[in-house]
Amino acid sequence: MTATAIYAAGAVCWRVVDGRMMVLVIHRTVHGDVTIPKGKVDPGETLPQTAVREIKEETGLTVALGVPLGVSNYPLSGNRTKIVHYWAAEVSDDAVRHSTFVPNGEVAALEWVTIKKARSYLTFTSDVEILDAFAELVDGGVTRTFSLVVLRHAKAMARSDWKKSDATRPLTERGVQQASTIVDTISAWHPKRITTSTATRCVTTVTPLSAASGIELKRTDNLSQDLFEEGKADIRSVIGKRVRSRKTAVICSHGPVLGDILREIALATGTPTGAYISDAASLEPGAFSVVHLSSTNPSSGIIAIETHSPRV
Repeated sequence: MTATAIYAAGAVCWRVVDGRMMVLVIHRTVHGDVTIPKGKVDPGETLPQTAVREIKEETGLTVALGVPLGVSNYPLSGNRTKIVHYWAAEVSDDAVRHSTFVPNGEVAALEWVTIKKARSYLTFTSDVEILDAFAELVDGGVTRTFSLVVLRHAKAMARSDWKKSDATRPLTERGVQQASTIVDTISAWHPKRITTSTATRCVTTVTPLSAASGIELKRTDNLSQDLFEEGKADIRSVIGKRVRSRKTAVICSHGPVLGDILREIALATGTPTGAYISDAASLEPGAFSVVHLSSTNPSSGIIAIETHSPRV
């Protein structure tokens, strides 16, 4: 992020009503325009956090993020630029029933419309371009998705400074901070499972997320660096289970193991491998890549991958 830019985030919220794809537009009170839900990043927030929070504040809807749809850039006064990141976000019937929205000083009304009608409603061309990116997902039949969040453990004590078993090597103070700060960002995708290497540094990394979400950790040696270096890690079985379940999951492991984890996701979904696998696996401690897959047909391949770095 730069000092000359204002960052924001939002999402194309969608649901199927009577067999028809509908998207949500908001009628803003003060500006008198029609837009996609979005808003500015608060201090200390990440972009995924902002998207979920802004949707909740503007529409009263609780959503989980789906596939990234792109970035809009447009100039502001004072030689500044506004940069807005967007995702798709399915809205469940339960979320609609529990919406807390009432007309207010910022948003006068919410309206569910077809994609075609939304194109004619939206005030800004940049919003239409994001809507078109979503329409491509709809046309491709990959709207409903789940994610595999591949996480490298947070910053750990150096091997040379730890005289006991490497599997018991702990996080540094910075690593503990990283483990805490990634919770809200990963939570933007509403994970349902957390699978981790049995190494202390991995378990400690995802323990705050487990505590915040109430999801019990699933520990497995098949994601451990020790078994990987011995050539005995059965990564394929771990990934196969996660793909078959079609539920968003966090997979926490070690730097040397990440490349094989990403390759197994590609193989399990019929996706050609390439340099993008190495890019997604080249994570600093505490960073993660979110791999988006079709819920209805995972074998259609990886839809998108996005990578996020820790804030500390």
